[in-house]
Formats: sequence, C-alpha cells, structure tokens
Amino acid sequence: MTRTINTVTVPTAANLLAALRADEVADATALYIDGQWTASDSDARIEVYSPATEQVIAQVADGSAADVDRAVAAARAALPAWSALSGAERGAYLKQVGDLIAARLDDFAEIASRDVGAPPEASKLVQLGLPMFNFGYYADLAASYDFSGEQVGNSLVVKEPIGVVACITPWNFPAHQVALKVAAAFAAGCTVVVKPSEVAPLLVNAIAALFDEVGLPAGVFNLVSGVGTTVGEALVAHPDVDMVSFTGSTRTGKRIAAVAAESVKRVALELGGKSANVVLDDADMEAALKVGMENSIGLNCGQACTALTRILVPTERLAEAEAVARRIVETYSIGAWDEEGTVIGPLVSKIQHDKVLGYIQAGIDEGAKIITGGLDSGRTSGYYVKPTVFSEVNNEMTIAREEIFGPVVCILPYSDEAEAVRIANDTVYGLAAAVWSGDKDRALRVARQLRAGQVQVNGGAFNPAAPFGGYKQSGLGREAGAAGFEEFLETKAIQL
Repeated sequence: MTRTINTVTVPTAANLLAALRADEVADATALYIDGQWTASDSDARIEVYSPATEQVIAQVADGSAADVDRAVAAARAALPAWSALSGAERGAYLKQVGDLIAARLDDFAEIASRDVGAPPEASKLVQLGLPMFNFGYYADLAASYDFSGEQVGNSLVVKEPIGVVACITPWNFPAHQVALKVAAAFAAGCTVVVKPSEVAPLLVNAIAALFDEVGLPAGVFNLVSGVGTTVGEALVAHPDVDMVSFTGSTRTGKRIAAVAAESVKRVALELGGKSANVVLDDADMEAALKVGMENSIGLNCGQACTALTRILVPTERLAEAEAVARRIVETYSIGAWDEEGTVIGPLVSKIQHDKVLGYIQAGIDEGAKIITGGLDSGRTSGYYVKPTVFSEVNNEMTIAREEIFGPVVCILPYSDEAEAVRIANDTVYGLAAAVWSGDKDRALRVARQLRAGQVQVNGGAFNPAAPFGGYKQSGLGREAGAAGFEEFLETKAIQL
C-alpha cells in the first residue's frame, strides 16, 4: 500500500516503482522540510517525462519562495545541535544511507534508468556507485577529521561548519551530485536545503526518503523541488543561506555568482567543459580512442561535463583516427533502458534532444565531415540521438567551442606537440583533459601544460576521492575528497 503522511504520498523507492511499473503517473509532489513530508505552498505541478517514451511518468511540486523560507528556517534551527555532534555521530547517518542504497540497488537502479534513460548496469555503476562511495567516504572522513584545531604560534586555528548550505543539483547524475554535496556538508557539520533538477527528480526523491528512514534529526536535510527562476533564485538570495553549492551550466553559474555576491555568500560552482583528448604522435590510437569514446559518448550518452569531446590527433594520423573512431562508435547500440543490448540510452529531455541535433546541424553547415552518425537516430519516439563523430574540425567551429552535452565528438588535427597544447587550451573551459603517449614522462609533461582541473594520463582511472573541479569558466572551488569537504568549512584563528 502507498504510504501517505499529512495527505501527501511519501516518494519511497517502493512507492515510485509501483506507480512507474503500473504505467501510472508517480506522485513525487511532496517536499521534505523539517523532518516531515509536506505539501508545497504552491498548487503548481511540473510534469516529468520518460526519455525513452516521451510519456509523462511523474509529477513534482513547482515549489515557491515560501517553501524555501520554511526549509531554510528549518535548516537554520537544526544547525547548532547538528554541528555540535561529533564527526563520528554525523558520519553514522551517512553510512546508514549508503548501506540502504546498496541493499536496494536493483530498485534504485531501475528508478535511475527510468528517470535519466541509462541502462540498468550503467545506472548501478555510475548513477549509484558514486553515491555509495561518497556516503561511505565522508562517513569515514567525518569520524577521523581533527576538528580540535592546529597550534600556529600563539594561535589555535580551528575549522568550523560554514552553516546552512543550498545545494542546487543537475539532472545528468542526480543522485551522485546530491550525495557529493550533502555528504561532504554533513561531514563538516552543515545543514542543507536541496533543490534537485525538475527534469530528472525521481531518484533524488527516493534517496531523500532514506534520510527520513534512518532518523536524521529534523531540519538537517530539506528538499524543495521547483524551477531555478523561483526556488533556485530564492535559495541563492536568501539571507540565512551561508553558502551555495551548484552544479550545472556556466550560464546559470554566472547568474548564481552574481546573486550570491549581493550578500557575499560563498559559492562553489562546478560548471561546463569542452575537454580535449590529446593523442600524441607515439600513442596507441586504438587505446586512446576506445577510452576516449567511453568517457565521452559512452558516459551517460555524452551528458557529462567531463566528456572528452575534442579529440586532437597528429595530421599524419588523421585517417587512422577516423577509421578507429568509426569502428568503435558503431558498436554502440542505442535503445531504451530495458531493451536488451542497449549501450546508449536516450537524452534526458526534448529540450536537450533538440539542442544536440541543432549542434549536429551546425557542424554540417560549417563544413565539418561526419564520420559516423548524423541527424537520423532511426527511432520513431524517445529522445534518441545517434552517436556522431565529426572530423576535419578546426577550433573555431561551433561544435569545437560550445558544450554540446550529447553523444557528439570532434576530431581536430594538429601539426606538432606545441600546437596540440595550444588547441587544447584554446577554450573558455578547463574542467578535464586527457593525454596519450608511448612515453609516460612525455605524457605527464604535456599534462602539466594543460589548463584543466583533471587530466588523465594514458587512461588513468577516475578517482572519486581526488579533488574535482575546473579552471576558467568551468567553475570555482573543488568537490570530492578532502578538498570538497573543506569547501564547507570556515577557518577561525583564536589568539591565545
């Protein structure tokens, strides 16, 4: 039976799945404020669409500024008692949440797949694997971190929680981004108000229900759904919010920074990218492109800010790169999350689908050569885009300069190593990059020249405990690991 509290449906994984499997519109309209599921002050609703079928699968509340006021007041009231707990006590709640996700992994993966469009195994590995890691990692860090301070001369330098944090999260990795922000903030002793993306909100709602299930103190975690122009703006401008942690587009990040500056809030911004995969002349082309395509097209259908969407290859190896890229990408079958053999799912929404097709058309219009893919996905419904590789691209073309956020990559030729570095750095972004060479020392030397926050060398694996963030217009601050935790701390010097 669907459980209700105060006449609102609790969006547990079980409740959401029951509705989704019955082809009903799932009720995710409840907000979580001050330890209770409650109705929004607004009667407006936002429809959530299936990326695979284009049908309405759920509704969430289109929250109001009044909802934000209630949530922030709850977080502010809960802050003293929460921050006074030991790190180990706070970490215990995080560990419980991570353990519950692991115990119900299949159900959470199905929600993620229906919500975002990725196949279930990909959902388990990334959409849920990263949150499970972060809940465990920050539970351990909270328990081990020395909050007592460091003696510096006659001063005791201590770290304290910054306070109430607004966490505004995106639709591409919804649970990961909530876990990354919330777990680090909780470990530091902060309380939070989360605004998830209204495009793919179901997995976040299901995880929010776990905070209630483990008995987290009232007001420590709050969730308000809605659009950025209403709920987001109200959170960023709110005088009782001490910090805003945002992941999303550079355009929205600039707006958040401007609004937050009015009250001199701290902001942590993880924004866009246009990352280069630099294949040096002595590199293994097969390995470089296989990993590169997995990290761009294969990762969430290209809907990842770190996607290696610019492949830089020596001019004399361009034809080889084209052949290898075509062969690899044409093995990526597209389909719905529950279709056997699906590697690439649909894009998350019609807006994103149309945007990506617009970029493919721009590439054609500006004279780039399509190696594989194009405008026709071969599907009659759903937000599908065929994985597309362009070649003979120069760094002035639109598809080489703007973040596409879909399964589209560009191959750019270069003449020598110096030009490769120049092209790689010739972008307003600086989030990620990769370098490939038969000489590891050479690859490392080139990696040090790239203006990016994360650089893979010869396929070095992603490390979720390492700092994550970018240079230039890719953002401010760092997430993940100890560096991400410290974003939520203030520094105080006590003179003795």
